[in-house]
Formats: sequence, structure tokens, C-alpha cells
Amino acid sequence: MTSSSIANFSIITLISFLTLFLVCVSSNPGVFNVKYRYPRLQGSLSALKEHDDKRQLTILAGIDLPLGGTGRPDILGLYYAKIGIGTPAKSYYVQVDTGSDIMWVNCIQCRQCPKRSNLGVSIDSPLSIVISGGPLSGCKANMSCPYLEIYGDGSSTAGYFVKDVVQYDSVAGDLKTKTANGSVIFGCGARQSGDLDSSNEEALDGILGFGKANSSMISQLASSGRVKKIFAHCLDGRNGGGIFAIGRVVQPKVNMTPLVPNQPHYNVNMTAVQVGQEFLDIPADLFQPGDRKGAIIDSGTTLAYLPEIIYEPLVKKITSQEPSLKVHIVDKDYKCFQYSGKVDEGFPNVTFHFENSVFLRVYPHDYLFPYEGMWCIGWQNSGMQSRDRRNMTLLGDLVLSNKLVLYDLENQLIGWTEYNCSSSIKVKDEGTGTVHLVGSHFISFAFPLDTSLLLLLLLLLITLFLL
Repeated sequence: MTSSSIANFSIITLISFLTLFLVCVSSNPGVFNVKYRYPRLQGSLSALKEHDDKRQLTILAGIDLPLGGTGRPDILGLYYAKIGIGTPAKSYYVQVDTGSDIMWVNCIQCRQCPKRSNLGVSIDSPLSIVISGGPLSGCKANMSCPYLEIYGDGSSTAGYFVKDVVQYDSVAGDLKTKTANGSVIFGCGARQSGDLDSSNEEALDGILGFGKANSSMISQLASSGRVKKIFAHCLDGRNGGGIFAIGRVVQPKVNMTPLVPNQPHYNVNMTAVQVGQEFLDIPADLFQPGDRKGAIIDSGTTLAYLPEIIYEPLVKKITSQEPSLKVHIVDKDYKCFQYSGKVDEGFPNVTFHFENSVFLRVYPHDYLFPYEGMWCIGWQNSGMQSRDRRNMTLLGDLVLSNKLVLYDLENQLIGWTEYNCSSSIKVKDEGTGTVHLVGSHFISFAFPLDTSLLLLLLLLLITLFLL
């Protein structure tokens, strides 16, 4: 190939690449996309615990929600979605939270609301809407209905309840969606403080609650008959991305365990803990349901927290598999060690058993993560937490990744199964009875880009190639 043909080939390749890039960044990825966001560690493991400490204090027709993620085990995470509000719809990025119920977004009259974010999303278009009352307890029609939400970490949001149209993607066929909408009552944020204000570099437009209460968005859509009160998520911990869907999952089959009644969160009855082939000797009353009993399933928590009476023998059995290990305490809370072999061959699986013979198996590559040339144990001792959280059993993404987790609020059940989260599931259309495939997704960041600048860059690069 001659030098001129190489140059022509390079220019054509460059043009093709930039053309594809322009198409990608200008396309609309859907009005209800979900992303899994991981801010990277800043040279310290303390960020993991700080995230979970705050998280524990805040725990209070099918729809396809595309899910993204990095699959990194040693960095933090939360879900956020791109939703459409109003007619015509404007896009907003909101944190998806299974530990809270109210949906709220920043409004145009908001004080101390963030205007930019380093997550690569545009959050500089606060909601402009006429404030009015709605069918909520204590609210009267044609009068403003205020709300105040104070989170355990000191952050707060205050504003007024409003009612407007929210857009989402409805399953329309195998791996196909169509735009649907429903009227939802949500908070119009007028004042934010703490981690929700303009000082937070990883801020979003608001929060989308997926909790159990009737005020949550899924409960409101279900009460109008638009969806069933069932949803599922599957986070791909290896490759990033995954699945988030609202509707009845018919494949894969998922074994279910009852939710503990009269609890605000997703509490389940745990019956035993197994390390390798051995069951831990644990007092039976530890697993009795009640205040701070049972286990909380929470996708918004990064690690997993166990009562001291479980944590101590569990970690001892793990580290005793390799007698030559020298365990170091890192950042006060993490037990770490050097190990050159394959962790799945050198250490045991940990299995949690629940009511209805349901179990959740956690592999060494899930509960061990690399850090500065060592392997660190992700299990945490909740007996060392503050009084309100002491001896809590809280199972977060450390045990939930690479599993399809199904929340059936219609029947007050929750379940999970190991699954390839980069594949697809089958969801039933309750209206027609048909079953459709819902695939995994990875949504790109929505960086605001100037197309004219990209074209100028294209011309500049072509000129350089011609020289």
C-alpha cells in the first residue's frame, strides 16, 4: 500500500470513527435509563465505609430500565436513572434508592441546588412547574403542600409536592421498548443541604424512591394499574452494565423468601450461615424477626455488615484456610493480606440460609477485593457500629452482584438467583399475557458536547493527515 493510499485510508477511518462518535453522542438513550455510578477511591478504603455509614442512616405492563456499571469490586456505587418529566418531557438524573420512598427533583426556585456534576451528566435544568396541592394526607386541593425529608447524615431536602407526567420505557417486544407515561406525585425541591446541595461534586437532580411505601413511584404506578408492584435488578459485577426491569419476571425462575411484615425496608428471616461445608454455631434467637432482627437486603449499600457473633468466627474460618497468612489492619476497619494464588481455590464460599430453604452463596472473588497489592475482606463487623446500627445484618452489593434480585411487593416476597447479568430475562406483559425479552444495557455518560467543535476537530485532524 502506497503512502497516499495509507493517508486516504487513515482519513476515511478517522471520518467513519468521528461520524459514529457524533451519532452516538447526539442519540437519545431513552427517558428512563438507569446507570450504576462508582466514584473511584481516593487512595483510601475509608471512602467505602463513609458511603455505607451514611447509607445505613438513610435506610428508611413491564418497564425496561437500562442499567450501566463498571463492575469494579473496590469502588463505591449507587444507581441513577434518566427520567423524563412534563409535556414535552425534559430529562433529569435521579438516584434510584430502594431504601427510601419519595421521589423529588430540584425545582427552578431551589436554593443551594447543584448546577453541575463530575458524573458526566447535565443537571443545570431545574424543574419549572406550577406548585399545587395533591391527594396526599393533610393536603388540600389548590393549596401548596410542603414536604421535608431529613436524612441520617444531616442532609435534607425541602419543598412542595406536585403532580406531573413521568415518562419511562415500556416493553413492546423482544428487546424492544416504547415510550409510556403516568401521572406521579413527587417533591419539587426548593432547598437542599448537606450532601444534596451545590457543594457536592457528584450531585444529581434528585432521588427516585423504590421503597415499599405507597408514596413510592412504583406504588403510585401500580395503584393506577399501569404496572405490577414487582421489579428486579441484576448488576454485572464483572463487565459493568446489567438489567433493571419493572414487571413479573418469568425466566429465570427465582426462589423466594417472605419479607418480614411491618418493616419499612426489605427485611428477611435468615436461619443459618455456612462457611465452606461448616455451619457457624450461632444462637437461635439471633435470627428471630423483630427490631434489628433478620437481615436487610439493600442494593444501595456497598459492603456487607454482620453482627459480631457472626463476623468473628466467619473471618477466622476464612483466614484459617491459609495458616501462613499475615493479616494487616488497613484504615482501621479492613483486614487485608498478601496472597499470590487464585482466591476461589484458596478460600471457602460463604452461604446465607433463609426461610423457605432459600440460600445466597457468596464466592471468594465477591467478598475479597484487591487493594495496593493485597486482598481485603469485604465483610464488616456491625458490632463496631454506633448504637442504632449495632449488630445489624445488612447485605449490600458485595453479596448481590452477579445475581438477579426480584422484589415482589404484590405478595411480599423477595428472592434471587445467580445469573449472567450481561444476558437477558423474560418479563410477562400482564395486559396481553405475552412474554418478552428484556436485555442488559450499558448507558453512556451524557456529556454536553458542541457538535460544531467536533466538526472543527475533524477538519483539523484531516489537515494534519494531509500534511
